Amino acid sequence: MRKAFIAIAAFLVALTVMLGLTYPPLWWLFIFTGPVVLLGIYDLYQPKHSIVRNYPVVGRLRYFMEDLRPKVYQYFVESDTNGKPFSRLNRSLIYQRAKMENDTIPFGTQLDVYENGYEWLSHSISAISHHELNPNPRVLVGGPDCLKPYDASIYNISAMSFGSLSQNAILALNGGAKLGNFAHNTGEGGISDYHASPGGDLIWQIGTGYFGCRNHDGTFNPEAFAERSGSDQVRMIEIKLSQGAKPGHGGILPARKVTPEIARIRLVKEGFDVISPPSHSAFKTPIQMLGFVKQLRDLSGGKPIGIKLCIGRRSEFFAICKAMVETGIYVDFVTVDGGEGGTGASPQEFSNAVGMPLREAIAFVYDVLSGFDLKQHIKVIASGKVASGFDLVKNIALGADLCNSARGMMFALGCIQALECNSNTCPTGVATQDPSLMKGLVVEDKKVRVFNFHRLTVASAVELLGAAGLHHPYQLTRAYINRRIAPNVMQSYLESFPYIPEGSLLQTPYPLRFELGMALSTSASFTPTDYKVSLVDYAHANSYSDNLDENKSKP
Repeated sequence: MRKAFIAIAAFLVALTVMLGLTYPPLWWLFIFTGPVVLLGIYDLYQPKHSIVRNYPVVGRLRYFMEDLRPKVYQYFVESDTNGKPFSRLNRSLIYQRAKMENDTIPFGTQLDVYENGYEWLSHSISAISHHELNPNPRVLVGGPDCLKPYDASIYNISAMSFGSLSQNAILALNGGAKLGNFAHNTGEGGISDYHASPGGDLIWQIGTGYFGCRNHDGTFNPEAFAERSGSDQVRMIEIKLSQGAKPGHGGILPARKVTPEIARIRLVKEGFDVISPPSHSAFKTPIQMLGFVKQLRDLSGGKPIGIKLCIGRRSEFFAICKAMVETGIYVDFVTVDGGEGGTGASPQEFSNAVGMPLREAIAFVYDVLSGFDLKQHIKVIASGKVASGFDLVKNIALGADLCNSARGMMFALGCIQALECNSNTCPTGVATQDPSLMKGLVVEDKKVRVFNFHRLTVASAVELLGAAGLHHPYQLTRAYINRRIAPNVMQSYLESFPYIPEGSLLQTPYPLRFELGMALSTSASFTPTDYKVSLVDYAHANSYSDNLDENKSKP
């Protein structure tokens, strides 16, 4: 192909010269042939791309086709059920609800109900009309030391920072939260003007970079925190320990992205790289972390303070619970993020292979809190792939009190799953800082769509409650959700994730599957033994058999 290009290029140049000499106006043909020839010559000698070097000009079609591939696949190849990470069936449901269009389906389900992993709700012969139920169920978040508990919707906007999302996307999300009276998590990037101006309720997320409440050296600044947390719009504060998209991973905001606006919002220096460490500098042990929780609660005037984490080493969550029992300082909520990832950009290995998936994580966190008799004080928030009424119901059945959604809300804004969140080329203006692209997102229209999607999704969950014969979300238990695990084997969540008795982790004998976690953990350190535990330590953790009452129903 290299020799062929040289021959073709020589022919084009010679032909153009001959035509130009014959008829001078034809010299203008060089406008077309010249760039092609020059591009081909460059391709012949550039060292970076083998295909382009061997196939000058023509090889560049590969990159064009690669760019088109996700769009072609989404619109012409994938079925309604096999799209990833969200199928067209899921996306269409969100679009229809956001636009207030017909969201029913004809001719029965397209799902394979005999496939492993198929899930369903157990309905009741004594079903209740949804007209008799509260269409907007709420959950009061706030433990015994909280002076300003928050009456939260069961469905809220998960953490997405300004910078990751465009200013128009943030304005529309918070505008929708204002219309629907639900909460909007700021993400760790801090409270921007676009979070604040619509007036919707905010959950201020404090990450390892302490953006919006930091000193110049990146450490926590109590005065800055007190000033910003005092806003009536800030209803809860969330300490981010880790996130599902990249658990245990820090980050860097390059200097070129640190604009004057970003510098003002995050309290960082304009034009310098900004580092988000993988762990917090304000505390190093579980007991120190709870001291930080108390400090934030006092500085905020008694607002709910919680933690967000993707479950990694289970012993670390045992350690946090042990510290709460010892100190009497409780977090007001725990946001559990699934290890399957979420919005924005993250290393592939972290999204694909780090962290506990949401379903197992919710059950684990609920059981450990219950085992330490802490669940009565602490609300659990499921943050993951929650985009339908059934998603809400099954996470609440596992142990969550309420749910957050990021990608579902992005779809409501108009996201088409173009998978360009990390390239600043989002075609719908959601995940980009390109002014020409964000203009496509009209705030006044999209905030109504966010409101519609939230309202109808909650309404769907309420209808499912009625179908199960229940009046309130807190009546849901794991017995109500079923899952096919083999062609002829079905299990309820209760069988897959059996409950443990309240308080059963406060004294031996511990439930069998929690023995190792109890042996490994101590309130004095997150990682006391690095998974090295002696037989003596294990025996001290529990020398008895498993508790026979382990399958006790959820209280």
